[in-house]
Amino acid sequence: MPGNSFGHTFRLTTWGESHGPGVGCTVDGCPAGLALDEAQIQHELDRRRVGQSKVSSQRQEPDRVQIMSGVFEGQTTGAPISMLVLNSDAKSSHYTAIKDLYRPGHADYSWDAKYGLRDWRGGGRSSARETIGRVAGGAIAKLLLAQVGVRIVGYTLQLGDLRATQIDEAEIERNIMRCPDPVVAEAMIARVDQARRDLDSLGGVVEIRARGVPPGLGEPVFDKLQADIGKAMFSIPAIKGVEIGEGFGVANLRGSQNNDPFIRREDGTIGTLSNHHGGILGGISTGEEIIVRLAAKPTPSIAQAQPTVDREGNPTSIEVHGRHDPTVLPRLVPVAEAMLALVLADHLLRQRAARVSYP
Repeated sequence: MPGNSFGHTFRLTTWGESHGPGVGCTVDGCPAGLALDEAQIQHELDRRRVGQSKVSSQRQEPDRVQIMSGVFEGQTTGAPISMLVLNSDAKSSHYTAIKDLYRPGHADYSWDAKYGLRDWRGGGRSSARETIGRVAGGAIAKLLLAQVGVRIVGYTLQLGDLRATQIDEAEIERNIMRCPDPVVAEAMIARVDQARRDLDSLGGVVEIRARGVPPGLGEPVFDKLQADIGKAMFSIPAIKGVEIGEGFGVANLRGSQNNDPFIRREDGTIGTLSNHHGGILGGISTGEEIIVRLAAKPTPSIAQAQPTVDREGNPTSIEVHGRHDPTVLPRLVPVAEAMLALVLADHLLRQRAARVSYP
Protein backbone atom coordinates (compact mmCIF):
# COMPACT_ATOMS: atom_id res chain seq x y z
CA MET A 1 0.00 0.00 0.00
CA PRO A 2 1.43 3.46 -0.86
CA GLY A 3 2.91 5.17 2.20
CA ASN A 4 1.10 8.50 2.00
CA SER A 5 -1.00 8.03 5.14
CA PHE A 6 -0.02 7.88 8.81
CA GLY A 7 -1.97 6.86 11.88
CA HIS A 8 -4.63 4.34 12.83
CA THR A 9 -7.63 6.08 14.37
CA PHE A 10 -6.49 9.69 13.93
CA ARG A 11 -5.20 9.39 10.37
CA LEU A 12 -3.30 11.87 8.20
CA THR A 13 -2.86 11.65 4.43
CA THR A 14 -0.64 14.21 2.69
CA TRP A 15 -0.50 14.99 -1.02
CA GLY A 16 1.17 17.35 -3.50
CA GLU A 17 4.62 18.15 -4.89
CA SER A 18 7.09 20.95 -4.27
CA HIS A 19 6.57 22.62 -7.66
CA GLY A 20 3.04 21.48 -8.39
CA PRO A 21 -0.08 23.67 -8.03
CA GLY A 22 -0.26 23.10 -4.29
CA VAL A 23 0.16 20.78 -1.34
CA GLY A 24 -2.20 19.69 1.40
CA CYS A 25 -3.61 16.96 3.56
CA THR A 26 -6.70 15.18 4.77
CA VAL A 27 -7.24 14.37 8.46
CA ASP A 28 -9.68 11.56 9.14
CA GLY A 29 -10.88 10.38 12.53
CA CYS A 30 -10.94 13.73 14.32
CA PRO A 31 -13.90 13.69 16.73
CA ALA A 32 -16.76 16.10 16.14
CA GLY A 33 -17.11 19.19 18.30
CA LEU A 34 -13.47 20.33 18.42
CA ALA A 35 -13.24 24.12 18.06
CA LEU A 36 -11.14 24.83 14.96
CA ASP A 37 -10.48 27.71 12.59
CA GLU A 38 -7.89 28.51 9.94
CA ALA A 39 -5.97 30.91 12.20
CA GLN A 40 -5.02 28.03 14.52
CA ILE A 41 -3.62 26.05 11.60
CA GLN A 42 -1.95 29.13 10.12
CA HIS A 43 -0.01 29.83 13.32
CA GLU A 44 1.80 26.50 13.02
CA LEU A 45 2.35 26.83 9.26
CA ASP A 46 3.90 30.27 9.78
CA ARG A 47 6.48 28.67 12.07
CA ARG A 48 7.42 26.17 9.33
CA ARG A 49 7.28 28.67 6.45
CA VAL A 50 10.25 29.34 4.16
CA GLY A 51 11.87 32.76 3.88
CA GLN A 52 11.62 33.57 7.59
CA SER A 53 15.27 34.47 8.14
CA LYS A 54 18.83 34.22 6.85
CA VAL A 55 19.13 30.67 8.23
CA SER A 56 16.32 29.36 6.01
CA SER A 57 15.53 29.09 2.29
CA GLN A 58 14.70 32.41 0.63
CA ARG A 59 11.82 30.95 -1.35
CA GLN A 60 8.86 33.25 -0.62
CA GLU A 61 5.66 31.35 0.05
CA PRO A 62 2.79 32.75 2.14
CA ASP A 63 1.57 29.19 2.84
CA ARG A 64 -2.00 30.38 3.43
CA VAL A 65 -4.16 27.44 4.43
CA GLN A 66 -7.72 26.86 3.25
CA ILE A 67 -9.92 24.40 5.13
CA MET A 68 -11.96 22.72 2.42
CA SER A 69 -14.14 20.33 4.44
CA GLY A 70 -14.88 18.87 7.85
CA VAL A 71 -15.49 22.14 9.74
CA PHE A 72 -18.83 23.90 10.15
CA GLU A 73 -19.55 26.99 12.26
CA GLY A 74 -16.12 26.78 13.88
CA GLN A 75 -16.30 23.13 14.92
CA THR A 76 -15.16 19.84 13.48
CA THR A 77 -18.05 17.75 12.18
CA GLY A 78 -16.48 14.30 12.37
CA ALA A 79 -16.08 14.26 8.57
CA PRO A 80 -12.64 14.24 6.91
CA ILE A 81 -10.87 17.58 7.25
CA SER A 82 -9.22 18.56 3.97
CA MET A 83 -6.72 21.44 3.83
CA LEU A 84 -5.05 23.13 0.86
CA VAL A 85 -1.98 25.36 0.53
CA LEU A 86 -1.20 26.76 -2.91
CA ASN A 87 2.36 27.03 -4.25
CA SER A 88 3.09 30.53 -5.50
CA ASP A 89 6.88 30.94 -5.75
CA ALA A 90 8.12 27.74 -7.38
CA LYS A 91 11.02 28.34 -9.79
CA SER A 92 11.44 25.08 -11.67
CA SER A 93 13.98 26.65 -14.02
CA HIS A 94 16.57 26.29 -11.23
CA TYR A 95 16.42 22.53 -11.81
CA THR A 96 16.27 22.29 -15.61
CA ALA A 97 20.05 22.04 -16.11
CA ILE A 98 20.40 19.21 -13.56
CA LYS A 99 17.18 17.30 -14.18
CA ASP A 100 19.06 14.25 -15.52
CA LEU A 101 21.79 14.32 -12.84
CA TYR A 102 21.60 12.58 -9.49
CA ARG A 103 22.10 15.05 -6.67
CA PRO A 104 24.30 13.59 -3.88
CA GLY A 105 22.36 13.15 -0.65
CA HIS A 106 18.98 13.40 -2.40
CA ALA A 107 16.33 10.84 -3.33
CA ASP A 108 16.79 11.28 -7.10
CA TYR A 109 18.41 7.91 -7.78
CA SER A 110 16.35 5.91 -5.29
CA TRP A 111 13.13 7.44 -6.65
CA ASP A 112 14.13 6.49 -10.19
CA ALA A 113 15.04 3.00 -8.99
CA LYS A 114 11.57 2.55 -7.53
CA TYR A 115 9.28 4.21 -10.08
CA GLY A 116 11.37 4.56 -13.22
CA LEU A 117 10.53 8.26 -13.37
CA ARG A 118 10.40 11.23 -11.01
CA ASP A 119 9.32 14.84 -10.72
CA TRP A 120 12.70 16.57 -10.89
CA ARG A 121 11.28 20.02 -10.03
CA GLY A 122 12.67 20.62 -6.56
CA GLY A 123 12.43 16.97 -5.60
CA GLY A 124 8.71 16.66 -6.22
CA ARG A 125 7.05 14.48 -3.61
CA SER A 126 10.33 13.86 -1.77
CA SER A 127 10.74 17.59 -1.09
CA ALA A 128 10.44 18.88 2.47
CA ARG A 129 7.56 21.02 1.20
CA GLU A 130 5.44 17.90 1.72
CA THR A 131 5.74 18.57 5.46
CA ILE A 132 3.18 21.38 5.16
CA GLY A 133 0.47 18.72 5.36
CA ARG A 134 2.09 17.21 8.45
CA VAL A 135 2.18 20.57 10.24
CA ALA A 136 -1.44 21.34 9.30
CA GLY A 137 -2.61 17.96 10.54
CA GLY A 138 -0.40 18.21 13.61
CA ALA A 139 -2.02 21.54 14.51
CA ILE A 140 -5.37 19.76 14.80
CA ALA A 141 -3.74 16.98 16.82
CA LYS A 142 -2.29 19.59 19.21
CA LEU A 143 -5.74 21.09 19.76
CA LEU A 144 -7.19 17.66 20.50
CA LEU A 145 -4.38 16.85 22.94
CA ALA A 146 -4.82 20.19 24.70
CA GLN A 147 -8.28 18.99 25.73
CA VAL A 148 -6.58 16.52 28.10
CA GLY A 149 -3.75 18.86 29.16
CA VAL A 150 -0.97 17.72 26.81
CA ARG A 151 1.55 20.35 25.71
CA ILE A 152 4.36 19.80 23.18
CA VAL A 153 7.46 21.97 22.86
CA GLY A 154 10.48 21.58 20.57
CA TYR A 155 13.75 23.41 20.04
CA THR A 156 17.16 23.25 18.38
CA LEU A 157 19.39 21.50 20.89
CA GLN A 158 22.56 21.23 18.83
CA LEU A 159 24.14 22.54 15.62
CA GLY A 160 27.32 20.69 14.71
CA ASP A 161 29.35 20.70 17.93
CA LEU A 162 27.46 23.69 19.40
CA ARG A 163 25.01 22.44 22.03
CA ALA A 164 22.64 24.38 24.29
CA THR A 165 23.84 24.37 27.90
CA GLN A 166 20.62 25.81 29.34
CA ILE A 167 16.99 25.24 28.41
CA ASP A 168 15.03 28.49 28.67
CA GLU A 169 11.84 27.81 26.74
CA ALA A 170 10.97 31.52 26.70
CA GLU A 171 13.98 32.00 24.39
CA ILE A 172 12.94 29.49 21.73
CA GLU A 173 10.85 31.82 19.56
CA ARG A 174 13.03 34.84 20.29
CA ASN A 175 15.88 33.77 18.02
CA ILE A 176 15.93 32.51 14.44
CA MET A 177 17.61 29.21 15.38
CA ARG A 178 14.82 28.33 17.85
CA CYS A 179 17.52 27.53 20.40
CA PRO A 180 16.62 27.74 24.13
CA ASP A 181 20.08 29.06 25.01
CA PRO A 182 20.48 32.68 23.81
CA VAL A 183 24.29 32.68 24.00
CA VAL A 184 24.63 29.44 22.04
CA ALA A 185 21.95 30.65 19.62
CA GLU A 186 24.16 33.58 18.58
CA ALA A 187 27.08 31.23 18.01
CA MET A 188 24.83 28.97 15.94
CA ILE A 189 23.69 31.85 13.74
CA ALA A 190 27.30 32.85 13.09
CA ARG A 191 28.16 29.25 12.24
CA VAL A 192 25.29 29.01 9.75
CA ASP A 193 26.33 32.33 8.16
CA GLN A 194 29.82 30.94 7.64
CA ALA A 195 28.49 27.70 6.17
CA ARG A 196 26.37 29.66 3.70
CA ARG A 197 29.41 31.69 2.62
CA ASP A 198 31.33 28.43 2.23
CA LEU A 199 28.52 27.11 -0.03
CA ASP A 200 27.96 24.39 2.54
CA SER A 201 25.39 23.26 5.11
CA LEU A 202 25.13 21.98 8.67
CA GLY A 203 23.32 19.26 10.58
CA GLY A 204 22.31 19.00 14.21
CA VAL A 205 19.82 17.81 16.81
CA VAL A 206 16.26 18.87 17.61
CA GLU A 207 14.65 17.88 20.92
CA ILE A 208 10.88 17.52 21.41
CA ARG A 209 9.13 17.21 24.77
CA ALA A 210 5.53 16.27 25.49
CA ARG A 211 4.14 17.12 28.94
CA GLY A 212 0.90 16.07 30.54
CA VAL A 213 0.69 12.84 28.55
CA PRO A 214 -1.58 10.48 30.50
CA PRO A 215 -0.20 7.06 31.41
CA GLY A 216 -1.42 4.10 29.41
CA LEU A 217 -0.93 5.24 25.79
CA GLY A 218 0.63 2.67 23.46
CA GLU A 219 -0.42 -0.61 21.81
CA PRO A 220 1.90 -3.56 22.46
CA VAL A 221 3.49 -5.29 20.87
CA PHE A 222 4.12 -3.91 17.39
CA ASP A 223 2.42 -0.55 17.86
CA LYS A 224 4.38 0.41 20.94
CA LEU A 225 4.36 4.14 21.55
CA GLN A 226 8.08 4.50 20.91
CA ALA A 227 7.78 2.38 17.75
CA ASP A 228 5.19 4.74 16.29
CA ILE A 229 7.18 7.77 17.42
CA GLY A 230 10.25 6.33 15.75
CA LYS A 231 8.37 5.74 12.51
CA ALA A 232 6.89 9.24 12.64
CA MET A 233 10.25 10.92 13.14
CA PHE A 234 12.16 8.80 10.63
CA SER A 235 9.52 9.66 8.03
CA ILE A 236 10.57 13.33 8.19
CA PRO A 237 13.04 14.31 5.43
CA ALA A 238 16.69 14.60 6.59
CA ILE A 239 16.28 12.55 9.80
CA LYS A 240 19.00 9.93 10.28
CA GLY A 241 18.71 9.19 14.00
CA VAL A 242 16.02 9.13 16.71
CA GLU A 243 16.37 8.48 20.43
CA ILE A 244 13.96 8.57 23.34
CA GLY A 245 14.88 9.38 26.92
CA GLU A 246 18.50 8.49 27.64
CA GLY A 247 18.68 7.05 24.12
CA PHE A 248 22.09 5.73 23.12
CA GLY A 249 23.37 6.87 26.49
CA VAL A 250 21.92 3.71 28.07
CA ALA A 251 24.82 1.80 26.53
CA ASN A 252 27.13 3.46 29.07
CA LEU A 253 24.98 2.86 32.15
CA ARG A 254 24.36 0.06 34.62
CA GLY A 255 20.84 -1.04 35.51
CA SER A 256 21.21 0.61 38.92
CA GLN A 257 21.92 3.90 37.15
CA ASN A 258 19.37 3.64 34.35
CA ASN A 259 16.35 2.43 36.35
CA ASP A 260 13.90 5.12 37.45
CA PRO A 261 12.57 4.42 41.00
CA PHE A 262 8.79 4.71 41.35
CA ILE A 263 7.26 7.10 43.88
CA ARG A 264 3.84 8.26 45.00
CA ARG A 265 3.45 11.97 44.35
CA GLU A 266 1.74 14.40 46.70
CA ASP A 267 -1.39 14.32 44.55
CA GLY A 268 -1.61 10.56 44.97
CA THR A 269 -0.50 9.65 41.46
CA ILE A 270 2.45 7.39 40.73
CA GLY A 271 5.60 8.76 39.09
CA THR A 272 9.36 8.24 38.95
CA LEU A 273 12.26 10.01 40.65
CA SER A 274 14.19 10.28 37.37
CA ASN A 275 13.28 9.94 33.71
CA HIS A 276 15.94 7.96 31.89
CA HIS A 277 13.10 6.06 30.20
CA GLY A 278 11.82 9.25 28.52
CA GLY A 279 8.20 8.72 29.54
CA ILE A 280 7.72 5.28 27.96
CA LEU A 281 8.13 1.78 29.46
CA GLY A 282 7.08 -1.42 27.73
CA GLY A 283 5.88 0.66 24.82
CA ILE A 284 3.32 2.46 27.03
CA SER A 285 3.39 6.00 28.39
CA THR A 286 4.10 6.33 32.12
CA GLY A 287 2.81 9.87 32.62
CA GLU A 288 6.32 11.29 32.80
CA GLU A 289 7.56 13.77 30.21
CA ILE A 290 8.15 12.16 26.81
CA ILE A 291 11.54 13.25 25.46
CA VAL A 292 12.54 12.66 21.84
CA ARG A 293 15.70 13.75 20.02
CA LEU A 294 16.20 13.78 16.25
CA ALA A 295 19.51 13.90 14.39
CA ALA A 296 19.16 15.81 11.10
CA LYS A 297 21.73 15.56 8.33
CA PRO A 298 23.20 18.65 6.65
CA THR A 299 21.03 19.94 3.81
CA PRO A 300 22.26 18.01 0.74
CA SER A 301 21.61 20.89 -1.70
CA ILE A 302 24.91 22.79 -1.77
CA ALA A 303 26.45 24.95 -4.50
CA GLN A 304 29.86 23.29 -4.33
CA ALA A 305 30.91 21.10 -7.24
CA GLN A 306 30.34 17.44 -6.37
CA PRO A 307 31.02 14.27 -8.38
CA THR A 308 27.95 12.34 -9.56
CA VAL A 309 26.51 10.48 -12.54
CA ASP A 310 23.63 11.08 -14.91
CA ARG A 311 20.67 8.73 -15.42
CA GLU A 312 22.77 6.64 -17.82
CA GLY A 313 25.57 6.26 -15.28
CA ASN A 314 28.01 8.61 -17.04
CA PRO A 315 30.38 10.38 -14.62
CA THR A 316 29.96 14.15 -14.32
CA SER A 317 29.86 16.88 -11.68
CA ILE A 318 27.01 18.90 -10.25
CA GLU A 319 26.47 22.21 -8.48
CA VAL A 320 23.03 22.67 -6.91
CA HIS A 321 22.00 26.32 -7.09
CA GLY A 322 18.73 27.88 -6.03
CA ARG A 323 17.11 28.64 -2.68
CA HIS A 324 17.98 26.08 -0.02
CA ASP A 325 18.22 25.98 3.77
CA PRO A 326 21.83 26.06 5.05
CA THR A 327 20.42 24.04 7.96
CA VAL A 328 17.01 22.43 8.39
CA LEU A 329 16.91 22.76 12.18
CA PRO A 330 14.73 25.85 12.87
CA ARG A 331 12.03 24.72 10.42
CA LEU A 332 12.35 21.11 11.56
CA VAL A 333 11.12 22.07 15.05
CA PRO A 334 7.42 22.61 14.15
CA VAL A 335 7.46 19.54 11.86
CA ALA A 336 8.77 17.29 14.63
CA GLU A 337 6.27 18.75 17.10
CA ALA A 338 3.50 17.97 14.61
CA MET A 339 4.58 14.37 14.14
CA LEU A 340 4.74 13.74 17.89
CA ALA A 341 1.29 15.32 18.26
CA LEU A 342 -0.10 13.05 15.53
CA VAL A 343 1.21 9.94 17.28
CA LEU A 344 -0.10 10.97 20.69
CA ALA A 345 -3.52 12.01 19.35
CA ASP A 346 -3.85 8.70 17.53
CA HIS A 347 -2.94 6.69 20.63
CA LEU A 348 -5.20 8.79 22.84
CA LEU A 349 -8.19 7.92 20.68
CA ARG A 350 -7.12 4.27 20.48
CA GLN A 351 -6.81 4.11 24.26
CA ARG A 352 -10.34 5.44 24.73
CA ALA A 353 -11.52 2.31 22.95
CA ALA A 354 -9.30 0.00 25.01
CA ARG A 355 -11.11 0.29 28.36
CA VAL A 356 -14.48 1.58 29.45
CA SER A 357 -13.24 3.84 32.24
CA TYR A 358 -10.32 5.54 30.52
CA PRO A 359 -10.54 9.37 30.77
